[in-house]
Amino acid sequence: MTCKGICIRHKAQKPVGTGRYSTGQKRCQICELFLKWDGLWCPCCGYRLRTRPRNLKYKVKLRARREDQQLLLQPRQN
Repeated sequence: MTCKGICIRHKAQKPVGTGRYSTGQKRCQICELFLKWDGLWCPCCGYRLRTRPRNLKYKVKLRARREDQQLLLQPRQN
């Protein structure tokens, strides 16, 4: 599996103020790019895309963001 250059078309820009994974971007370890892609497999090399960070510090940040979003989406009960 090698990079064929197709992934450049799907390259994602870095979001301001939020993390890449929380905005839905995915990373290909072979192509070494963050992609805006709906599938689980890289369109270029066919390798499985990462949907979560590997570093513990960023995992904690992502979990906190997701919990905050869940709290905002839940209806208030009085």
